[in-house]
Amino acid sequence: MDYTNIIGEKIKSLRTTKEISINDLSESTGLSVEQIKRIEDNTDIPSLAPLIKIARALGVRLGTFLDDQPNEEGPVVCRKGEADDTISFSNNASDARHHMHYHSLSRAKSDRHMDPFIIDIDESGNNEFSLSAHEGEEFIMVLKGKLEVEYGKKKYLLDEGDTIYYDSIVPHHVHAYEGKAARILAVVYTPIEL
Repeated sequence: MDYTNIIGEKIKSLRTTKEISINDLSESTGLSVEQIKRIEDNTDIPSLAPLIKIARALGVRLGTFLDDQPNEEGPVVCRKGEADDTISFSNNASDARHHMHYHSLSRAKSDRHMDPFIIDIDESGNNEFSLSAHEGEEFIMVLKGKLEVEYGKKKYLLDEGDTIYYDSIVPHHVHAYEGKAARILAVVYTPIEL
């Protein structure tokens, strides 16, 4: 099942429940009112950075938008084949290309502090990337293909089996090297402001 189309609905529902106006959400996230409306209407598929900003402004964890499973006590096991449901994102919220497919590995753990994903990155001819930043940390391991991570003013090329761990407050962008398909394990930690 593709959960992409419910993200906007969840954001709108949470914003309404918490009695936060679109203008207030715009001010606290730095996103335009129009961009938030397009995300809530599922017109734009946002990248991870705007979603993290929205999650922080609403006082929820990122996974609140990406899953809708009951709370699970204790450890959560995700067996091979159970992470086939995907959430698709583009790099640029104004461009609705779906090129990254997120497979959540922790949907049943609603009180988690980290969000682990297997991410399939489609082949792409796009070489123009906009760096983005958000609070938190990210850990990435390349499972297949090659990955390029632009981090601040540096670029890191990662082969299969290589890992990178960084503070995501520094402007960054993750993409497959030379536009070829890749698969990664990514763990995202975002502190929640309540």
